[in-house]
Amino acid sequence: MYTLPRNLKLFSIVLIVLGLAGIIFGFLTTPKTIDDVKKIMAEQEGHHGDAHHTAGHGDGQTANFVDEARGQEGYSQNAMKHATDLNPEGHGATSHEEHVLHQLQTRPWSATFVAAFFFMMIALGVLVFYAIQFASQAGWSPVLYRIMEGITSYLLPGSIIVFLIVVFAGTHFYPWQDQDLVANDKILQDKAGYLNFPFFIIRGVIYLLGWNIYRYFSRRNSLAQADANNYDAYRKNFKASVFFLIFFLLTEATMAWDWFMSLTPHWYSTLFAWYIFATMFVSAITVIALVTIYLKSRGLIPFVSDKHLHDLAKYMFAFSIFWTYLWFSQFMLIWYANIPEEVTYFIIRIQEYKVLFFGMLILNFVFPILVLMNSDYKRVPWFVVIAAVFILVGHYIDVFLLVMPSTVGHNWYFGIPEVAAILFFLGLFILVVGTGLGKVSLRPKNDPFIKESENYHF
Repeated sequence: MYTLPRNLKLFSIVLIVLGLAGIIFGFLTTPKTIDDVKKIMAEQEGHHGDAHHTAGHGDGQTANFVDEARGQEGYSQNAMKHATDLNPEGHGATSHEEHVLHQLQTRPWSATFVAAFFFMMIALGVLVFYAIQFASQAGWSPVLYRIMEGITSYLLPGSIIVFLIVVFAGTHFYPWQDQDLVANDKILQDKAGYLNFPFFIIRGVIYLLGWNIYRYFSRRNSLAQADANNYDAYRKNFKASVFFLIFFLLTEATMAWDWFMSLTPHWYSTLFAWYIFATMFVSAITVIALVTIYLKSRGLIPFVSDKHLHDLAKYMFAFSIFWTYLWFSQFMLIWYANIPEEVTYFIIRIQEYKVLFFGMLILNFVFPILVLMNSDYKRVPWFVVIAAVFILVGHYIDVFLLVMPSTVGHNWYFGIPEVAAILFFLGLFILVVGTGLGKVSLRPKNDPFIKESENYHF
């Protein structure tokens, strides 16, 4: 039975404390007034002066076009609300400063949300992978069930935190929650039947209940199977997994629309839900591989062979390619069509986040291909760890790019709020998962496929 080492537990607690202090610092040090923004803008005049001059002192048509594009991109509701304030003489300084103030105040919310969702999606993705194993009656993976169950123990606290962030962030994230804005926006009025706060909350509660209820009962049935003399508990998990996967396919799509796509309520993509799923799934499998390597290095899972690691690495390789396929499909079709309402989503990401935007593609596709292409390398733990680091860093950047351009625009940089959020949720993840792994034996007993899994060959 695994016990979270004292040093690792202490390390996780230190990460939580440091991260929490940094998150609080990020919220406390945001500018509070337009005067604070003026001071910041004066300091940064050399960096952004030309861009601000173009938006604020051009002819009326140009200024309105820039602000309209920013509104559809989702810079903030203030940019959208004040787009019509600019007259032909370009008197839009006050609204621009309010816009910048809003973005800077949104930054700690966004940084916290990015890290919170990143670790939550890992637990949720592992739960989906776990359900797939039961629904498909896979024979290779039962030796990994306790590892997957341990990782999914983070889902409850992680999902609650994410839900609270999206609820209390309000108009920091979601322009459609600004009733004054909606009153002057025909598109948002047409979407109000879906994008309204009560229905938004109801959907979020349904997500949390469905995901966590399945996790609770699947774990309970799995543990019951270890002490059973029949396969009733396994059959219950099989049925529950089938229904959960159907539920997940529906709720993952609406979750992606609610929590991410509605950051930019004028923009939409039919591939978006699949794109979020690919990010979630490859990150989850990567963490399963890392935890497996860690436990195997401590001699706690001798029944897991290099063939199981090989299969996990194959999934990492395959879904990295799948993610790239979806990324390219979404980007290429939108960019080639060059429809203003669609292409603005990528314009800001290429112009203001160029290094991250294209660097993410290298981390999430090129490096996994190079490291995991060879079949033999998939059985070598340190090769898999190298690929895993690239993949996880790349997909953190992926989530970062889903949120930051739509909430803080060009007023971003990687500083204390971002680092602190990573530290806090990494520490919480280690503590919760480590505790979850240590409650029971890591070897599932009485599973109908356990012998096949322990003697797995290919």
